Amino acid sequence: MSKDLSPSPAIPPHLASLSRTHLIEIILQQQQRIDQLTSSVQSATDAAVSSPLTSPFAQESLQQPNLRLQTKTGESFLPLEGSSFWTIGRGSDNSIVLNDQWMSRNHAMLQQMGMGETYLIDLGSHNGSFVNGRRVSVPIALQHQDLLTFGQTNVEFLAPVNLSEVSGYETLTAEEPATALLHLRRLISVLVVDIRNFTGLTHSLDERLLSEVVGTWFRCAGEIIRDHGSWVDKYIGDAVMAVWIHGAQEVGIEEIQRPFLALQALHKMTSELHHTYPLPFPLRIGAGVNTGHAMVGNTGSSERPDYTALGDTVNAAFRLETSTKQLGLDIAVGLETYQGLKQWQGDCLPFRRYSVRWKGYEETTPAYGCSFADLTLFLQMPS
Repeated sequence: MSKDLSPSPAIPPHLASLSRTHLIEIILQQQQRIDQLTSSVQSATDAAVSSPLTSPFAQESLQQPNLRLQTKTGESFLPLEGSSFWTIGRGSDNSIVLNDQWMSRNHAMLQQMGMGETYLIDLGSHNGSFVNGRRVSVPIALQHQDLLTFGQTNVEFLAPVNLSEVSGYETLTAEEPATALLHLRRLISVLVVDIRNFTGLTHSLDERLLSEVVGTWFRCAGEIIRDHGSWVDKYIGDAVMAVWIHGAQEVGIEEIQRPFLALQALHKMTSELHHTYPLPFPLRIGAGVNTGHAMVGNTGSSERPDYTALGDTVNAAFRLETSTKQLGLDIAVGLETYQGLKQWQGDCLPFRRYSVRWKGYEETTPAYGCSFADLTLFLQMPS
């Protein structure tokens, strides 16, 4: 069994974008404070780990997830570091290379999300990915000591230990968080995409084919979103959420295009899956796009920042996607997104105005909806 943990030299698009959009100065201002906190946490960790917990890697394991493999020569620990996602497979282009003939070339992916959860995503592998003996068909959040199976290889997932629960460790106060959170109020666009009639699909396909189809969809969705300057911020069952971070006050014309160009590519990819797999019907997706201010937080560390967005702008994007089912449309966008599109193309927009009532909101909310056919024609219009 061989392994290759060399991180990809490419900088994730969302981190490169953030570095260019006013975050560097603020991060540098907080760096000294972050170093002080990191030093405090490390000192507490060193004091807490006085017994042979596992191996020489034990101290690091308290602060980052690891994979534990059983090899012919004993245990091997693979730290998940240097990135926010790690691909697993036989191919040499993976972050973690496992020489298992029963594995696919690109078999699965582990992705660490903004709030610290680590998700397992099967990448459409032929023989599937399993968590505690159960085949994975949609991304699943991993728990400490979950047993992962790829082909004939078993790997144990070890989550970071909660330092506040380690004997001898004194929890830092609210004014001194163990992970330095960097929160900024930023203008963002949020895209939420959902596979339609997923329940019907689960009833129509056997588990193996379903897992391969959905795994392929998630893999391709992640690639498309990255190609258009964002990243998958959340997996929610059969849906994904992506975030584009804009300038401080306004959305540029090129920026407002990116979620919709990504959405068009997602629609095309989804509608063509039935040419590859024997599906009972062509797959469809629905989407909500919303633009507005939100708190963008760094929930990672000083060595590996990881950004996520929180707030009503994000919640509204999910509600817009849900609204498309009520309206019988493919896409729904919020008011600020609609106004950004008007700045780009004037009044020649395919979106019609609707009033929708969302749970928890006292008043109706405007939503602007259209079909994918309308979106395709719209994106072909000269700027």
